Amino acid sequence: MSLVNYATREITCKIVYYGPGRSGKTTNLQYIHSRVPWDRKGEMVSLATEADRTLFFDFLPLELGQISGFRTRFQLYTVPGQVYYNATRRLVLQGADGVVFVADSQRPQLDGNIESLRNLHENLLEHGIDIRDIPVVIQYNKRDLPNVFSVEQLEEELNFRNVPSHPASALLGEGVFDTLRSASEGVLKKLARKLEVPAADTMGEPG
Repeated sequence: MSLVNYATREITCKIVYYGPGRSGKTTNLQYIHSRVPWDRKGEMVSLATEADRTLFFDFLPLELGQISGFRTRFQLYTVPGQVYYNATRRLVLQGADGVVFVADSQRPQLDGNIESLRNLHENLLEHGIDIRDIPVVIQYNKRDLPNVFSVEQLEEELNFRNVPSHPASALLGEGVFDTLRSASEGVLKKLARKLEVPAADTMGEPG
């Protein structure tokens, strides 16, 4: 849930990067962190196993602009992809204002994508949230690899709600900021409706 501080004119929102193991959630945050100017980001904390899989979360406070005079600060999290860390995934998802679902475009990973998307639904419901009531963006990652489904095929298999989606290669940085921009705009538009103010232009990719 967004935190609105009227005294400091600051809004803090939380976006969670969700998806199956090794789909590229951590790589997204690492790329964002490497490109954002130092004065617009906080330290990124990564807790990972020896296999370089996220155990708990990556945390990145990131300022993305203003909405009607309020400075916006986004906290970006990833969840662990492995099924046996589901309790941690549910905990990280708590209080999320928006979700980026990072899907692996490789053909052998389709079942994992579907299972993870189903798990997202279940864990949102555990928090009393219908997935239709929270901004969700899908990123079709690893487009640079061979043996991938077409974007059209992935849309048919995964995007049954017709939410915003973006092809990407997080490793190369392609589509990373498009995804973040889309997610942040969705969160701020919903917040603007709640505050009854127009949503301002949120962000541009750092140069």
